[in-house]
Amino acid sequence: MEEQNQMSRATRSKKKMKRWKKVSLIILSVILVLFLAVGAFAAKVYFDLEKTANKTYEKIDRIKTPETRKEEVNVTQGKPFSILLLGIDTGDEGRVDQGRSDSIMVATVNPQNKKVTILSIARDTYTDIIGRGTKDKINHAYAFGGAPMSIASVENLLSLPIDFYVAIDMTGLKEVVDAVGGVNVENKLAFSYNGSDFPIGKLHLNGQEALNYARMRYDDPAGDYGRQDRQRAVVSAIIKSAMNLSTLTKYQSVLTAISGNVKTDLTWNDMKRIQQEYKSALGTVDSEQLKGDGDMIDGVSYQIIAPEELERVRTLMQEQLK
Repeated sequence: MEEQNQMSRATRSKKKMKRWKKVSLIILSVILVLFLAVGAFAAKVYFDLEKTANKTYEKIDRIKTPETRKEEVNVTQGKPFSILLLGIDTGDEGRVDQGRSDSIMVATVNPQNKKVTILSIARDTYTDIIGRGTKDKINHAYAFGGAPMSIASVENLLSLPIDFYVAIDMTGLKEVVDAVGGVNVENKLAFSYNGSDFPIGKLHLNGQEALNYARMRYDDPAGDYGRQDRQRAVVSAIIKSAMNLSTLTKYQSVLTAISGNVKTDLTWNDMKRIQQEYKSALGTVDSEQLKGDGDMIDGVSYQIIAPEELERVRTLMQEQLK
């Protein structure tokens, strides 16, 4: 009898073992399927990113200045570098020229001091337009000679080498905002612009509203400086929305919006290397402003930069590339 009980217990134990093996196999199979699915999704995202990066890449013929580097920065070596960020406004009324740089920022990325410094330059800044031999508003450089003339003029103004550029069509901003599901901003000035109303407080903006929000300047007591603050707020909000996990499923529409509205001389390999080697630089992001005083020259309004202010900014930005 005891022997039969032992055999019965052994049989039940074997059955339990088989059931457990089956359950384990099912669990492992599900995990494997999920892993393969995630891997396939990640691979698709990777190749879609590479495809988009290749579409945005645009090599340019530089206008050499005394500040232009004799040898290009190699991001594989982890050296500090600079990027000129241009927000290009081509308008919505069928304008046929290539537009003007509505927003001008220079970012220095320094992995040694773990800092990114973003300098805003007022579009009406009065300076030499390199390659044209005239003085004018710095935002006219793009209209006269595209990215090469903008880069050379900024290099000359700041006595700083510009290593890369990124130009974003501001009219495409609304496509990017819509692609990420809209953006949230904290508005400090009540105003209306181009059919959109912006009360004070927290606002959720769609693409067209975000574009209007970033464009208004004449009703802002701070003028172009106030608009630059709102532009930075919209860009920051786009980044926050893009980082949201729910946005991951919309990544293709985001990439489509980017591919049609962004040009840069950063290659796909450059972007990958920067992502890998320069993460530490994102620890601190400082904002700076090249400030001038309004003045009229031949009936045209300009921002005139005082020598001491220009020297302050030049010294600050040059330090970030050491």
